[in-house]
Amino acid sequence: MAASEEIIELARRAAEGAADVKPTSLVAIDVSDRLILTEVFLVISAGSQPQMRALVNAVDRAMHEAGEKLRRREGFDAEMHWVLLDYGDLIVHIQLEEDREFYALEKLWADCPQIDLGVDLRADSVGGDEEADEQSTLDRLLTGTGDGEASGVGSAE
Repeated sequence: MAASEEIIELARRAAEGAADVKPTSLVAIDVSDRLILTEVFLVISAGSQPQMRALVNAVDRAMHEAGEKLRRREGFDAEMHWVLLDYGDLIVHIQLEEDREFYALEKLWADCPQIDLGVDLRADSVGGDEEADEQSTLDRLLTGTGDGEASGVGSAE
């Protein structure tokens, strides 16, 4: 049984709210066939803790506007690395980029289909930001477009 259209639309609204804060990456995973507690994981990564706070606020605002109530929030403290926002059938994971690469939720749930939310993170980007145009190491590994060794991870710029 695939995720319901209602929950996919909620994920889309959360993703659109997050997109305003320019996350480094964003993916929705349909976990409805594997879990009975929820239908969709929305996984968002941030480059810094202040950006994580902004993403949490943006997603909270989008869900509030959609009439959804936050059931539980975990990890929203002074040294955030992974914040979980529980909206029932939609669970939002906001992680620092290095934590997202380490925990690799997309690999853990690789047997579940990803949901195209139609949210383009680069559509509103302003020219001159070369880092925003680069794929993350995780994205390169998942799509097979990089070997991981020449990715520049750990290099000083």
